[in-house]
Amino acid sequence: MKYLSTRGGEERLSFEEAVLRGLAPNGGLYIPSSMPSLPINWASEWSNLSFPQLSHRILSLFIPTSSSEGGIPSSDLEAIINRSYSTFRHQQTTPLVQTRDGEYVLELWHGPTFAFKDVALQLLGNLFEYFLARRNADLPADSDQRHRLTVLGATSGDTGSAAIAGLRSKKDVDIFILHPKGRVSPIQEAQMTTVLDENVHNLAVEGSFDDCQDIVKSLFSEPDFNAKHRLGAINSINFARILAQIVYYFSAYFQLCKQLNIDPASSNPDAQFVVPTGNFGDVLAGYYAKRMGLPIKGGLVVATNENDILERFWASGKYEKASGSSAKEVDVPQTAPAAGSSDGAQVQAQAQVVGGVKQTLSPAMDILVSSNFERLLWYIAFETSSNDATAAGQQVNQWMADLKSKGVMEVSKEQLEVAKRDFSAKRVSDGETRDTILRYFAPATSSSSSKPEKSYLLDPHTAVGMQAANWIREASGSHKQIILSTAHPAKFAEAVTSSLASSADVAFNFERDVLPDEMRGLLEKERRVEDVKVADGEGDSDLQRLVRATAKVLDREAEHRGLGAAKQGKGTESV
Repeated sequence: MKYLSTRGGEERLSFEEAVLRGLAPNGGLYIPSSMPSLPINWASEWSNLSFPQLSHRILSLFIPTSSSEGGIPSSDLEAIINRSYSTFRHQQTTPLVQTRDGEYVLELWHGPTFAFKDVALQLLGNLFEYFLARRNADLPADSDQRHRLTVLGATSGDTGSAAIAGLRSKKDVDIFILHPKGRVSPIQEAQMTTVLDENVHNLAVEGSFDDCQDIVKSLFSEPDFNAKHRLGAINSINFARILAQIVYYFSAYFQLCKQLNIDPASSNPDAQFVVPTGNFGDVLAGYYAKRMGLPIKGGLVVATNENDILERFWASGKYEKASGSSAKEVDVPQTAPAAGSSDGAQVQAQAQVVGGVKQTLSPAMDILVSSNFERLLWYIAFETSSNDATAAGQQVNQWMADLKSKGVMEVSKEQLEVAKRDFSAKRVSDGETRDTILRYFAPATSSSSSKPEKSYLLDPHTAVGMQAANWIREASGSHKQIILSTAHPAKFAEAVTSSLASSADVAFNFERDVLPDEMRGLLEKERRVEDVKVADGEGDSDLQRLVRATAKVLDREAEHRGLGAAKQGKGTESV
């Protein structure tokens, strides 16, 4: 198994190289050179495996066992996986919870930072550590020849804290996380910035998540800078993250079979997965699972918020860098912070648009350009070009050039039909998100036909997925729906609390009903974060200035290492 770039070229990497490099030099994302098939007896042999055991079986299909070929021996891979999921609070790692007849929630947030990103980033952190240790095995600890990795990532909230949790104090690794200043929830910000380990660095960027993501991609595309700092990616542009997420689709499928008393070896349920997604990685993992042979009869539903670039693509075939201007504006009342843990300034009395991105109640989905969508585009191009990998890479390269220069790219009718074969998409507004949170927490007060059978508290991202699922169920009603729940509701306190406050019949107390012990006192802890500001004036573009500012931080850290002074001052600095 080798890995190639979605934008073409002759480069073919080992798994180790693809993981450590993250993003291809030509700006493409790495994908496996072939799609592995499931073993003949997978349904019977895997149905009773634990999550780590299932992960080992699936990852082994993508990772060779030869160290000399950039793979991982089976016993080492098993140890990495076991270590990664020992940090989760639930025995099943990602449990499946029924909310009403035919409707199930896959809880992906039982890891260290209460977000679905932990499933992949606990594993990725341990993969980084394993590969670096192998490369440095014969070098002294103080050698300047040691292989190091500077991990650089953009976050809309949960990726940053999960990545930091996976990489804090890892040997030979520094991690720099860029987040849009004031546009992640205070809990998310605190989970990142209160980690004071010397190898952890947080940058608050004045702008949107897309600005942060552009900076990261620009740095990866600069060969000299990349070589100097040996950059590694933790965003879902790194294929190892997608690989880890494939596992919970299989886990959910087997859990569903058990709850329905179905033998997966002889039959399978009519399952449909509904996925709230912004950067497209979470739902892309389901696409890989389906391509491998997992029977997802009901297909994959992409649930978006008012930043609806993905929903518009499935409606028109156009992938357009613009906010959902055709969407109706929803009056969102100003609410006071709840329990000192609000969603900050993300939602104001009137809808805000920053850099083309509309601020919503589900900020992790406030994204206009979904990085992982490029991987799906490659498979669409590959299938419609007679399975020619070279032609597919050229087509994707042209599409992405169009998106960069014109702000829009468009597929043909044939290509759109290929996309519609596995996917559909739904857009959910902030008002509908609030209504869904209330309806599921207080079913007794709801007159809706889609009310659940018992109370269940949703975070706003999961609520987007749930509402999309409700609409599909009302229209067809034939599938067993599995809605991926991406975060614990405590991470988005204001969205949850203000949604429930709209009903006088609902008795809700944030501290009592939702706040985990691990989050108590988090907002009062000491922090370390650096502000990255876009300077005024002529000359360089805003993006170039942001790149230069970020580079300055990285260069300073490299200098500190050389001087033996890795310790940084506490507090907030401006760059």
